[in-house]
Amino acid sequence: MAAPTSRNVLSLYKEMMRASEKFSSYNYKSYAMRKVAHSFRQNKGETEPNKIAQLYSDAVKNLEIIQRQVVIGGIYTSNKSVIETNHKH
Repeated sequence: MAAPTSRNVLSLYKEMMRASEKFSSYNYKSYAMRKVAHSFRQNKGETEPNKIAQLYSDAVKNLEIIQRQVVIGGIYTSNKSVIETNHKH
């Protein structure tokens, strides 16, 4: 597999962040968004094409996991946490 372009990587990052925003649980949503941002930031300086291709492939698999978990989370909903509830004063 050829190394993805920076445009491909940025597009995947945005797609992963959008998918993470769809979690109904605040805790899952914030964890997923932090994890995605941290992973991309951690590997930002990678220059080896094979390593970039592997990281990209892993990220695509993780996107699929996030998307599956969002669907499952929508099926099994729970009560909102204190952070998620909107209280009018």
